[in-house]
Parts: sequence; C-alpha cells; structure tokens
Amino acid sequence: MGLLLLQPPLSPHLRHPLLFSPSYPIPNSSIPTSPTLSLKPFLPSFSQSHLLIFSHTTPRAVHPRSDDSTPSPSIFDSIKRHPLFLLHCATYAFFLAASRACACAPPRIPTALLPSISEAVATEEIEDEELKTAFEKWKSKSYALTVPLTIVALQGSIPPAWIKEFIQVQGKRLKLNIGYRANLDSIFSELTSASDKGRVQPKSAMAADIVSIGDSWLSHAVAKGLIEPIKNAQDQDWFRNLSQKWKVYLCRNSKGELDPNGEIYAAPYRWGTMVIAYKKSKFKKHNLKPIEDWNDLWRPDLCGKIAMVDSPREIIGATLKYLGGSYNTTDIQSQVAGGREAVLKSLTLFQRQVRLFDNVHYLKSFATGDVWVAVGWSGDVIPAAKRMSDVTVIVPKSGTSLWADIWAIPYTTKYTTDKIGGRVRGPSPLIHQWMDFCVQAARDIPFRELVVPGSSPLCLEQSIHTEAAHNEKDRGKPKLDTNLVDGMPPREILERCEFLEPLSDKAMEDYRWLLSNVQKPHFGSFRTTTFDHLLNKVKANFSS
Repeated sequence: MGLLLLQPPLSPHLRHPLLFSPSYPIPNSSIPTSPTLSLKPFLPSFSQSHLLIFSHTTPRAVHPRSDDSTPSPSIFDSIKRHPLFLLHCATYAFFLAASRACACAPPRIPTALLPSISEAVATEEIEDEELKTAFEKWKSKSYALTVPLTIVALQGSIPPAWIKEFIQVQGKRLKLNIGYRANLDSIFSELTSASDKGRVQPKSAMAADIVSIGDSWLSHAVAKGLIEPIKNAQDQDWFRNLSQKWKVYLCRNSKGELDPNGEIYAAPYRWGTMVIAYKKSKFKKHNLKPIEDWNDLWRPDLCGKIAMVDSPREIIGATLKYLGGSYNTTDIQSQVAGGREAVLKSLTLFQRQVRLFDNVHYLKSFATGDVWVAVGWSGDVIPAAKRMSDVTVIVPKSGTSLWADIWAIPYTTKYTTDKIGGRVRGPSPLIHQWMDFCVQAARDIPFRELVVPGSSPLCLEQSIHTEAAHNEKDRGKPKLDTNLVDGMPPREILERCEFLEPLSDKAMEDYRWLLSNVQKPHFGSFRTTTFDHLLNKVKANFSS
C-alpha cells in the first residue's frame, strides 16, 4: 500500500504536485531499501507546513498552507537538489512490482523433492516390465469363453493333419483334448464298464464328448444305452452331404435296428473293406494262380496257408459269399441254396484252410511267411502290405463287407455327477463342427495319399477327385499292387459290397447253430483261436 505523511496544506496557487519543498533538505540518514520499512527517521526533517504522500503510483506533495509566503521550488529543482530521494522512490517502486509478481506466481517445488531424469527412466522401465508380465499372464489364462472338446479315438484312424487344421479353424477358443485307444474293443469296454457300474471316471471314454466306435458295434451300443442320439443331426451340413446309403444305415430305433423313422446315432469319418493279401513271391515260386475272389480261398493248394480275423460275421459272411449269398442273409435255410447244411459243410472246409483266426497275430504270421494269405480289414492290411515289397492286396470281385469308423456321443447325461470332464452340462457345442470338419472333401487327401488307410464318407457313392489328379499324385512314388483305387474298390465291385446290418433273431439263431456244429480243427500249438471262442463271441456280441 502507501505511506501517508500529513502536514499543513500548501499554498493553493501551486498547480503541480511537489515531492517536497527545497527548504527542507533530506537528512543524511539511510534511505529505506524496502517499501515496508518505516520512514519515521525522515519525518523530523520536514516542515509541519507541508503534506507529503507516498502511494503505489506517484508520490505527491499537497499544496502548502495559505499563510506560508515562502515560494515553493519547481519539481525539477527538487530533483536536482535531492537525487538520493529519487533513488529511494525508484527502489520502492521496484520492490513493490517484485512483490506483486511473487504473489501471482505459482508456488515452486523444492528441487530436492524432484526425482532425477535417470530415476524417472528407471521407474518407467519397471512399470513397463510389470505391465508386460501381467499381460502375458492374462494371455496364458483359460477363461470361460474357451470351449472344450474331448475326443477318444481309435489310434491311427485320424490323420495328424486333421488335428492341426481343426485347431487353426477354431482358433484360441478351442480347448481340444484327444485320447487314443489301441483298438475299438477297448473303447467299447470302457463304455460298457461305466454303464454297468453306474459311475463315470473323468478319463474314461464315457466322459468324452465324442468317441470312435465300429459300425458293427452301433446296434449293440444303442440297445444297451451306451450312446445317445445326435440332436438336430438332419439339419447339419455333414448329414445333408452324405449319400442316401449312409443316411439309411445310420438311422436306428431304440433297439439299434435299422429304422427310417429312427434317430441318427453316429457320424462316419472313414470307411474301408475286407481285403485279401497274398505273397507274390510264394505264389510265383509254387506256380499258384493269383487270388481274385472268395472261392480261391477254398483251393486245396492253400490249405493251412491262410490267416484271418476271428470275427464270426466275417467268417460266416465269407462262406455265404462263397455260396453266392449275402453277408446280411436273414434266413440261411430259405435264402441259401442247400440251407444250413450246405453252409455248415463249406464252413467246415474253410476252417481247415485257415491256419490262424486272430485279430492281432494274423498279420505277424503273414509278415514272417508262416502263412501266404491274410484276410482282414483294409485299415490293418494295407499299412502292413506297404512295409512289404512282394504283396498284392485285392478286393474280391464278387463284393465284400464294408466297415466304418464312426463318431458317437456317450450317453453321459444320465449320470448325476460333476466329475466327468467337460460333460457337466452336456456334450460340447463343437461336436457338429468337428463332425462337419471330418466329412469335408479336403479331409480325403490323407486317405488318397495312403497316409491313413480308408476313404472319405463322401466317396462311398460319388467321386470327389479326378483320375488326372490321382495319376499326378502317384507320379514318382512306389505303388502298392492292388485293385483299390485311392483306397476304394473299383465302382463295379463297390456296388456289390455291403455294410454289416444288425442280425435278426432268426439270423442269430442260424449263427449259433453253425458254430455249435462245425467240426473243431486241430492245428497244434500254433492255432490260438478255436471255433468255441467264436461261438462265445457271438453269444457275447449279439445277445441283449
């Protein structure tokens, strides 16, 4: 603010304000250096007849009183006489301006409290590293948006490329778990065991979303309640793309019987045939004719030189084909020439021809040369034949049986438990995506290249590739001596092939009669399976 010094008024004739009168010299005392310091030391030197006012703007002198006759000096003379007072005024104005500036400026942060540049950079790097670690941890977590799909499959039945391609298609939302079993019997046994015990183990096949089963087991699995219908199957692309032959074969009633009004219980992903393989070197050495059809297996020169799978349906089915009948004969007595007795006679002759009935060791005996002919499923025979250099594989020209590996959904929803893997709320929603993926045309490539034996379900009644593509694929590669084309029988033979349909009550009665009355062969210790064993399998597999 300002400092006000009151003195008697100056003369009214003065029109210009004066800082002070020249008759009052400034004392020799020190001039204050701050506008806040008192100016009392200066007051005694000034006359009482003057009023001296200091303000924040301009110091001014008030006119002297009217009774003062002494003339006042001009302002310029006052400045010349008292230069120190002018310096005091200038100093006062400077400090006043500085105090206003400091009052308006923001408060300063002490330098000691501010971090250095290096400390700031280090702190930023630590924060970035912590953020990166947290982000990586977040990416590694599996949240509820991931969809699990658990599959139990027959070992060697899925091309390895399928798994990689399906994961790429589904992306990170998929949580795929695949378990393999050595054979279809193991999968079926796990399903049966869980059903009999009434409880499900998390790693059991019954706890999976999808399992592989053989088509010959389908009717039994449905009748025993081991698998459940595939909901909305008719509306799915994979089902619509199948041929009518597949649609009829997959439609079953609750007893597992073929029924056009039934439900869909399975989806195929590969199929094949029964084939006959023989050693070319042995046939050439002994001057034997090549095998072309089933009747060649009854030739005397092949007695004891044959190994075959121990499936009752295949053994009796081959006998029926030899007699001109069908695998799916429902009444042997009326549908086959000579009836039961004719079939029994031919079956007895055939079991003398075969040295070994076995599902595991028959190909080992063939590889070592103990037998010269092997009769089995193409899925087993073709990989073994590819490892040998002198083997021919043929599909009998009168037709043969067809087999299929199919996907089915275990009937787990009937169990009240929360310890069944991903099946707590039912099958995975990715089931249809997996089934559709398996029957796409592109999935046939591994089959055509014989990476995995079999054929795509789409190829059963139609061709999805050209002969030119087939020739280009096989160029420069060793070929298997076979009448199979891209793993399939020629069309004229395929038309005479048939899937194994469920046996009727009358047909099962015929099978039991045949196996009970056939003569028991004696081939020494090398024979590991007898017809008693086959009879037991018929009773176990086809009894409800």
